[in-house]
Amino acid sequence: MGCGRVGSTLARSLEDRNHTVSVIDSNPDSFRRLGPSFNGLKVTGYGFDQQVLSDAGIERADAFAAVSSGDNSNIIAARVAREAFGIQQVVARIYDPGRAEVYQRLGITTVATVKWTADQVLRRLLPAGAEPDFRDPSGTIRLDQVPAGEPWIGERTVKFQEQSKCRIAWIDRLGEGMLPTRESVIQEGDILHVVLREENATHAYTVIEQGPEEE
Repeated sequence: MGCGRVGSTLARSLEDRNHTVSVIDSNPDSFRRLGPSFNGLKVTGYGFDQQVLSDAGIERADAFAAVSSGDNSNIIAARVAREAFGIQQVVARIYDPGRAEVYQRLGITTVATVKWTADQVLRRLLPAGAEPDFRDPSGTIRLDQVPAGEPWIGERTVKFQEQSKCRIAWIDRLGEGMLPTRESVIQEGDILHVVLREENATHAYTVIEQGPEEE
């Protein structure tokens, strides 16, 4: 639901991945954003109207995204999709971070637009480790991007993990992602995506900065 910049981009991206997509919007002119190559269904109406959802084929859907410009419309539509039609994969775009947290606890995945944008900017402004890429809802586990520092170049990823008490989820190397093995060695230019406990962050970044201890 919603064929603005976000909705139209999302619809085209899903179709590019060979998914069948229906798009709902109250303004039929909005469908022009989809372009002439879009093959999905275009339904004019409000996405919280059960008949409109049925017309869009929600009974056959695996997922529903409410990404219109209105928080109330998105919340209502997401709840109707989940509660009336039993769709488990439901995402709602919410501008108000407070509301987003409430609906997240009710089982509706939310994207708080303002908070998300602010977080993305923060991660690019602050020093490494100051703000994680992701933090789990309990606040205990975080995912960080760590550029491979000079002290760790040529060292095995196993040693890095043991001494930093982090786990390397994957490595960005020369523009491609790779999963480390026990034999992997950290190379210059690597970006390490590490998972760690929040309580361990200070220790981890001290070890990352200082380099490996001799065994």
